[in-house]
Amino acid sequence: MRGYVELFKTFPLIRSLSLIQLIAYFVTWFSNVAIYTLLLQVGASPFTISLVVAIHFVPTILQAPFSGAIVDRTRPKKLMAVLLIVECLSTLMLLNITTKEDIPLLMLLVFLRMGASGLFFATLMSLLPKIISGRNLQKANEIHSIIWSLTFSLGMASGGGVVHLFGVYVAFVIDGLFFVVAFLLLVRLEFDTNISKTNLSFFGSIKEGIEYLRRHKLIIHLMILHSLVGFTVFDTLVTLLADFYYREVISIPLAIGITNSTRAVGLMVGPLIIGSLINKERLLLLLLFQGAAIILWGFVQKDFHMGLAGMFLVGFGTTTLWSYTYALLQERVAPRFLGRVIAYNDMLFMSVTAIVTIFIGLSAKIIGLENISYILGVAFLVNGAYYRLVVYPKIE
Repeated sequence: MRGYVELFKTFPLIRSLSLIQLIAYFVTWFSNVAIYTLLLQVGASPFTISLVVAIHFVPTILQAPFSGAIVDRTRPKKLMAVLLIVECLSTLMLLNITTKEDIPLLMLLVFLRMGASGLFFATLMSLLPKIISGRNLQKANEIHSIIWSLTFSLGMASGGGVVHLFGVYVAFVIDGLFFVVAFLLLVRLEFDTNISKTNLSFFGSIKEGIEYLRRHKLIIHLMILHSLVGFTVFDTLVTLLADFYYREVISIPLAIGITNSTRAVGLMVGPLIIGSLINKERLLLLLLFQGAAIILWGFVQKDFHMGLAGMFLVGFGTTTLWSYTYALLQERVAPRFLGRVIAYNDMLFMSVTAIVTIFIGLSAKIIGLENISYILGVAFLVNGAYYRLVVYPKIE
């Protein structure tokens, strides 16, 4: 904890950006409970729910070839401000969703919102290595993950409570107001960074970024390693568990909110305990732990209370796994290529999460939710073997 406080004292800009990030991420998770609850209220099928969850990731996949070049060629403050406005407007337009026939509009709005959110994330993560490096960069990534986890917990829990008490539409209005607050904080913040100067055209920059990846195979392996953390995106799984098993114990919105909040507590606590212990030698142990935790959760998830304990363990190692693998990648990319590489990395990460999400939706009634969990857990064990045999020998 002391290391994080020192980082904020030494780099006030990191502190300010973290506050904006906290608000922006909070509102994303806050309204997700409302979106998933609204889908159940209008009678959406498990596949439709999984499709909406997948659409959260698709924009980053589609825009990656262009977003990296945009980030590398645009002033970050101006770009981030525009993106917050897009997120605010697309959230407030969710007030128009009232029936099952409106689901296509909901998908479009989610697509626009998450496209802006993904580009906001790429801009921020490309900005950090230009401000700090080394251990400070890993700490900043951990702070990013802790903020993600904290907002995931508070957003899901408070979102579930608001939806339970006041309904989904009040949640959407509150969400929009928070985006306004984040925008006002950003425009008052003074910062700037050097923009890569190049004589290449926009599409020339895209081609240059691809050629850079082809020349640096280790970066591709690190991107693959990081992307497999996407196997821990359980939004569809948690929503279906609430619908199939927990609704007799607690209301569906509260079940979704509490389950995700419990996972988020693990996401926050984990890096405080093991964050400083992980290095390239011990990363294998963390990957194996992650797989074992998911398999254990599969055994107990049908029981609401035991499932909460399992979900805590699942979240315990995820933040450190995400932040450390991200730092491994960031530190090995030349500064002028950061925006493009980060965008391609996010594309790969989101592709994995989208595939996993669709797999869960299609398989839920065929093989059962617990068997899906076992498969995801085994995938991490395979990822551990991939790291030890392929990636680890290439890291200096």
